[in-house]
Amino acid sequence: MELPKFLLADNTDHPEAIFIVHTEYPRFIINLENDEVEWMEEFSKQDEEDLMEEAESLIEAATAFYDREVSRYDQ
Repeated sequence: MELPKFLLADNTDHPEAIFIVHTEYPRFIINLENDEVEWMEEFSKQDEEDLMEEAESLIEAATAFYDREVSRYDQ
């Protein structure tokens, strides 16, 4: 099965939260309610340094995905 790069998710235990799941490396979940990011990978010290450079653009892409999806519901 081929997964999309981003998925929208919600959970009734967290009714105010909207989650974006990034399914490619480095996998993560961002809670758009509070911008908390949970990484689903183990990183070495070197990987962490490289990740910090890439993380901002990945989170911006996740937010853009959410904005695009929401705009499609409003049509």
